Amino acid sequence: MRNEKSVSPINGYLMLVVLFVLIGITISGLVLTGNPLFLVFGVLVILVLRGFFIVYPNGSKVLVLFGAYKGTVRDNGFFWANPFFTRRGISLRARNFDSERVKVNDKIGNPIMINVILVWQVDDTYKSAFDVDNYEEFVRVQTDAAVRKLAGSYPYDNFDDEEAELTLRSGMDEVNEALENEITERLAIAGIKVMEARIGYLAYAPEIANAMLKRQQAVAIVAARKKIVEGAVGMVEDALSRLSEDDIIDFDDDKKASMVSNLMVVLCGDKEAIPVVNTGTLNS
Repeated sequence: MRNEKSVSPINGYLMLVVLFVLIGITISGLVLTGNPLFLVFGVLVILVLRGFFIVYPNGSKVLVLFGAYKGTVRDNGFFWANPFFTRRGISLRARNFDSERVKVNDKIGNPIMINVILVWQVDDTYKSAFDVDNYEEFVRVQTDAAVRKLAGSYPYDNFDDEEAELTLRSGMDEVNEALENEITERLAIAGIKVMEARIGYLAYAPEIANAMLKRQQAVAIVAARKKIVEGAVGMVEDALSRLSEDDIIDFDDDKKASMVSNLMVVLCGDKEAIPVVNTGTLNS
């Protein structure tokens, strides 16, 4: 496999002077002598004209002579090269690629929607021009394949796989790094340099999104209730302990159970408790 070879063509302004000289010789020879041999200089003028080309900043020209690769011009400016060279322009600018949202299955089989934002540029013009058919299409297809492989390597979240420490939703830095490495490896054959790759969109597929949202809400409610109960138990325990230590009131088991029940209802209830005034004794 060959790699890019840089070449330095002739300065275009120098050859422009040569061109004017040839034009002058051709015209003056035909006018003054009428000798048709001066038409040869006219042919040379046409050939010289074909050799001029311009390379813009962050651009390049791949030079090919009758199917043989001769090199790549990366310097920007006005140049002249062999008029029989075939010149193919390849941009070296950084490009953005925002892939389409694709439906794939995560590691545990849940359908998800995902897309990737890729920043890339051509690094080796030989590979981009000759090792793949269309390097821009190659970037698109291989990026899509890398995203599908990545999505199948991690679960979306750890609701169904509690042992999963790394998920698509929680481990974005690690996942993006793995995505970048995967795309870099795939695009190396086309001489493409990956500058950045990250997940741009991530969500459950529409057909399960509503159910998954309810599940997430249920998990959140259970977690919140658990915290509330833990706090309420601590508060009740502290209240009973303080009442006993300060010798404010002496509870038997029945009164203690009744107080614990009332406090837990007040502390854990969804709605505000409605106070009831007891006008009798504690035993009534």
